[in-house]
Amino acid sequence: MEIRQFGKTDMQVTALGFGGAEIGFEEAAQGTVTKLLNAALDAGLNVIDTAECYMNSEEMIGQAVGKRRKEYFLFTKCGHFNPGEDDWRPESLLKSVERSLKRLQTDYADLIQLHSCSEEELRKGDVIEAVRTARDRGYARYIGYSGDSRAARYAVECGSFDTLQTSNSIADQEAIDLTLPLAREKNMGVIVKRPIANAAWRTGQKPVSPYHHTYWERLQVLDYDFLRGDVKKGIEIALRFTLFLPGVHTAIVGTTNPERWTENARMLEAGPLSKEQFAAIRQRWQQVSKGAWEGQV
Repeated sequence: MEIRQFGKTDMQVTALGFGGAEIGFEEAAQGTVTKLLNAALDAGLNVIDTAECYMNSEEMIGQAVGKRRKEYFLFTKCGHFNPGEDDWRPESLLKSVERSLKRLQTDYADLIQLHSCSEEELRKGDVIEAVRTARDRGYARYIGYSGDSRAARYAVECGSFDTLQTSNSIADQEAIDLTLPLAREKNMGVIVKRPIANAAWRTGQKPVSPYHHTYWERLQVLDYDFLRGDVKKGIEIALRFTLFLPGVHTAIVGTTNPERWTENARMLEAGPLSKEQFAAIRQRWQQVSKGAWEGQV
């Protein structure tokens, strides 16, 4: 697995990381998570990203690999305590971080991120001061922002953060123009979430979960030819599109399948897409989206 320098931090991260949302929301068994994460670490993965609002994701990660803490970079997020509920008071953010560290069975996270905080809240400054305080207390080595669209643009512009986590995929390309070039200019570490658009097309039917509906609907309109054939080939093309964008350092993929991370890692061995295929995907997006499709939080 390719290792990349993570912006201006001292971390060298694997191009693929593990995203902890799915294990929480799909209520994975602890045994499955333990097998999955240990196998991924054994295979070379060194990035694990999660958040307090991902149900019991943090607890399961702590139980699974807390004893291997020195073998991976640990990222988590604060601001959302339950799905759909936020609290941006500084004291609440600090308590959230403390809870996360306890659940993750560690004294510190390598990265604490504000989780989909609005531009309005960011501009007030209190939330930024809160994560700075967390860093000063030794709870985190670096601080970042996780989100999309104009709020993400402001997070990059303001210069307060070491990293940006944002959506990017064949169905979500706003960041390619809006935030990635400036983040690259500022030497920020960049994490991509939803790098394969949740593979929302894979069953050929509209997913049950509303979480996937936006990407499903966009992909019906985009109608990429490479999504009409073999599902694994489609995932490979989608993943290579995202992972080799300039300025992207790592992409987090969620799964409850212990074999999935290794499969995805093999897909990247083919390297970047051809210039022609990459350009065709970009052109189709620009034709269809007409600049109106925003990044999905």
